[in-house]
Amino acid sequence: MSAEDTRKVAELLKGERFGFLTTTTPEGKLTSRPMALQEVEFDGDLWFFAEQSAPWLGHISHSPQVNVGAGSGGSWVSLTGEAVIVSDVAKKKELWNSGVEAWLPQGPEDPSVVLVKVDGDSAEYWDSPGNRLATAFSFVKAKATGEKPDTGDHKKVDL
Repeated sequence: MSAEDTRKVAELLKGERFGFLTTTTPEGKLTSRPMALQEVEFDGDLWFFAEQSAPWLGHISHSPQVNVGAGSGGSWVSLTGEAVIVSDVAKKKELWNSGVEAWLPQGPEDPSVVLVKVDGDSAEYWDSPGNRLATAFSFVKAKATGEKPDTGDHKKVDL
């Protein structure tokens, strides 16, 4: 992925507080859960905190290929990659914040607190021009004129 593509994906992810992390159960079913995105400089990796006892962590051990979807307004990112469970105390301390502490009051040094690192290998994004109102106007205009709406940029990129 080019540096420009990485910047675009980073720009779309910046400020997003949550993402839907999708894993595959041992039975082959897809399942998703909302997770708080940890604010780090995006370099192709995403980080999440979890409790080691969370049943879905077993999905990662069985099938590490995951998807993370995030977005709001007219901008959306779908990132695929390999997930790994990390219990490095120094990394947990680096990413720790008051939002995490609200969910995991036992603290970053507790072994029940783990990180899930998603090493992104590709991303797809949709970035509509302007805000929701501009996007809605584009669809109304398209319906009136019979032309395709301007849905903005859409691109698949390798990370």
